[in-house]
Amino acid sequence: MSDLLPQLASLVGERHVVSGETLRDRPQDFWNNVPTPARALVKPGTTSEVSAVLALCNGNGIAVIPEGGRTNLSQATRSDERSILLSLERLDDIETPDEAGLTVVVGAGVVIQTLQERCAASGLRFGLDFGARGSAMIGGALSTNAGGFQALRYGVTRDMVLGLECVLADGTVLSHLIPFRKDNTGYDLKQLFIGSEGTLGVITRATLRLHPAPVTRNTALLSFADFTAVARTLSRLRRDLRGTLSSFEIMWPEFFDFNVEALYGERRPIGSGASFYCLCEAEGFEPDSDGALFEDVISAALGAGDVADAVIAQSSRQRDELWKIREDFEAEQNFFNVMIDFDISLPLKVMDKFVAEVDAALKSEIPASLGLHVLGHLGDGNLHVTTGLPTPEHASSLKDLVYGLIARYQGSISAEHGIGILKRDYLHHSRSPAEIETMRTLKRALDPRNTLNPGKVI
Repeated sequence: MSDLLPQLASLVGERHVVSGETLRDRPQDFWNNVPTPARALVKPGTTSEVSAVLALCNGNGIAVIPEGGRTNLSQATRSDERSILLSLERLDDIETPDEAGLTVVVGAGVVIQTLQERCAASGLRFGLDFGARGSAMIGGALSTNAGGFQALRYGVTRDMVLGLECVLADGTVLSHLIPFRKDNTGYDLKQLFIGSEGTLGVITRATLRLHPAPVTRNTALLSFADFTAVARTLSRLRRDLRGTLSSFEIMWPEFFDFNVEALYGERRPIGSGASFYCLCEAEGFEPDSDGALFEDVISAALGAGDVADAVIAQSSRQRDELWKIREDFEAEQNFFNVMIDFDISLPLKVMDKFVAEVDAALKSEIPASLGLHVLGHLGDGNLHVTTGLPTPEHASSLKDLVYGLIARYQGSISAEHGIGILKRDYLHHSRSPAEIETMRTLKRALDPRNTLNPGKVI
């Protein structure tokens, strides 16, 4: 279709269509530095324009790849020379938050941090938070059902959505932007699109749940001698902090020591030699008592012998330094020549055993592996397991080994990063043949011409 670009320009405006030739100078995404292959990049500014673009492409057999902040970790926005990239960045409107109803309606192109700041200005909290907050967009977070640091308290993205507007492959608009939680009017269609990575429809707007913004924040770094003590302390903090625990991040010592050395050298924030380190944070509403309660609960855990050592942040600067250990991955990326990472969920009771088995298996079966860095969101069962190789030679064998162990422990091969292309061939480790065939049935029903993000997920 040689006249495609002029037709797209007529729908969204000439300056909002980027030619494929120009895209060759752009990296494919944040993690993949190869040039972007596509016929064009289109930037619609309204839901109606999204609908028109999809109808045009669907009618002419042209694949459409939706993209947001381009920080996806599973190559879910990878394109080819025949496809059209559909950027949602211009759909960045944020309606005035409803302070009484605790909701806000936003466009799919709104950046997570922008929404966080807009809500904070109204004394409200949008509960989704993760490292890519400054670039990731709402549409991308919805399409992958992102999790993050505060899922323990606020849930994953799916839990924050009340209503949704999306566009099907043929341009049909489904808009159900309800501002309430109770709605038993048949099938909950929004759940089909949340987590589907743009393969069933393009999300354009959403009604999101908000919460009153906490006014206090207390942070501590804890060390432990064994995993049982970690689990007991998580239970203690959930109970004794009266529902204010918002984060409980675990780090195995190989990752923790590596990052502390890279960031601070000998200026360690806590003693060495522990088996586990956890960063916990509580956010509350009682300025006169929350700090004292936090210290009392940590002291009780120390006194019970579960916590080996503890450091409580005394300032915002100290808090940021502690979180940097958990959030900063630059040194790790430089260390692992060929990085291979796994984003998994497991039952809490088997986490320690799983990691130990992975470590032993890598040492015996993949001796070229460069170590094992493990950390995660313990409160919601999510671990990030990272290793690396000097060359890509044994990458496939390494993945087969780890994904096989995940299946044996009945875990999920993707906790919060999606499937995309990189995990597609391993989906059978977490889903049965009947489930995968049902997914294919849904895809055929909603996108019979395979227009939307073909080849991703299934």
